[in-house]
Amino acid sequence: MKMTCGSLAIVLSGCVATGSALAQTTARPASAPAAAQPAAPAQAAAPPRPAAPTRDPKTPGYVTATSATDLPDGAVPPLDKTGNFVLGPAHPAAAETTDQDGVPHGLVYTFMMDSSASTIYPGIARVPGTRPELDPANPAKRIVQSGPARYTRRVAVYIPRQYVAGTTAPFIVGADGPDPLLFTALDNLIAQKRVPPMIAISIANGSGDAQGSQRGLEYDTMSGRYAEFVETEVLPLVEKQFNVKLTKDPDARATMGCSSGGSAALAMAWYHTDLYHRVLTYSGTYVNQQWPWNPETPGGAWDFHKTLIPNSPKKPLRLWLQVSDRDNFNDSDGMHDWVLANQQMAKVLADKGYDYQFLFTKDAGHCDRAVRLQTLPQALEWVWKDYRGAPPK
Repeated sequence: MKMTCGSLAIVLSGCVATGSALAQTTARPASAPAAAQPAAPAQAAAPPRPAAPTRDPKTPGYVTATSATDLPDGAVPPLDKTGNFVLGPAHPAAAETTDQDGVPHGLVYTFMMDSSASTIYPGIARVPGTRPELDPANPAKRIVQSGPARYTRRVAVYIPRQYVAGTTAPFIVGADGPDPLLFTALDNLIAQKRVPPMIAISIANGSGDAQGSQRGLEYDTMSGRYAEFVETEVLPLVEKQFNVKLTKDPDARATMGCSSGGSAALAMAWYHTDLYHRVLTYSGTYVNQQWPWNPETPGGAWDFHKTLIPNSPKKPLRLWLQVSDRDNFNDSDGMHDWVLANQQMAKVLADKGYDYQFLFTKDAGHCDRAVRLQTLPQALEWVWKDYRGAPPK
């Protein structure tokens, strides 16, 4: 049985035996705002979001139209290949995503972090009843009513049974945690020696979504700030509480995430190649979600494929990306098509000679769970395939 250990306010509590999934605890009520927020003007309810159109991988202009390998239904890309792949429409779950007999299960610990202890992210939230609005003077900007707000976040730490106390370990940082599927996949892949024994730090976001929210500030801002938060405020707690040593070698560190968590994973490595060299993203939000607006990256994460990657020297990054044929889309500013954004990411990565795999999955949606169940073990193995280890640091 996998053991999950709970803690609160940095004080560890007892362990609970679970199956392959992380034990769930009763949700705590939302914390009170740190400061009173102004009353919001009444607004009409937002109209329902229309269903995303189904995109054809052979659409003119897509990299998958002219440069992709169409895989047999249910297959995943080979580990010795880079480039673009089309998967689906069947998405059978990989065996490594379920509990397997005889496999040593890692220990999973959780603890809570409060915004009052953070110097980097003291907390924000949109004013209740409001939503981001287009700036009539610049459709690439959003008008947002936001103010200070307190939050708490849960952090889950997976330590494999193969970890030797006192040694320096590779690790992976995941967004929107806790992520029990990741922990189960690592149990199996580590046991099969397909990835190195690594620690996983799965960090919940700071609440909310999109412009004006704490999650949006963390994940959609184009800077190294979120990586710096993880480095200075999360990782030291992990090492201190659980008696582990986390490597300083960027080649032994990976980031991963889905949606805006995916664009955050890339931003962590892009702005801090001194910290991370390996990136894994599902339905990456490489679109214009950044707020506050920044004239240096006026298109937010859309600028990754528009200007940043094409105009920068190649960086020491290894990337695995996925998008679905029914992934998110809106036509508000010409920079909110998740499929086009990921297709363009694949194009510019190829143009610059990056080691990458890009998967276009048929009959699937945004952050599609069936796709994750099918592909996560292969993705993790591919991202770590060229890792040869390093002396302890």
